[in-house]
Amino acid sequence: MQRQVLAYSRNLMLVRHHFLKGWKGTSHSHPHEQLVYVATGRLQFENNGKTIELRTGDSIIVEGNVEHCATALEDSEVLDVFTPCREDYVRITTQKNAKKIQLG
Repeated sequence: MQRQVLAYSRNLMLVRHHFLKGWKGTSHSHPHEQLVYVATGRLQFENNGKTIELRTGDSIIVEGNVEHCATALEDSEVLDVFTPCREDYVRITTQKNAKKIQLG
């Protein structure tokens, strides 16, 4: 799995993830709302006890504090939008691959 923080502000964050076929994420939750958009590929997504398959062009919203995980059924690129910003991702990224949005 590769993660790239594309842009962020205090209230919003855009992240690109690359998953290789067979990758399986750990089931987790976080307080942030998350919009998941599958740019390419196919994922099995477990959310709040339900399992669905997401394909290129599909999207789903994950409410905050809801247990979820994904498995890559094929090589996939996913765009995730988080609100508010995930400070844990900010701490592990560098200004080299992320742009902080400056708001008025």
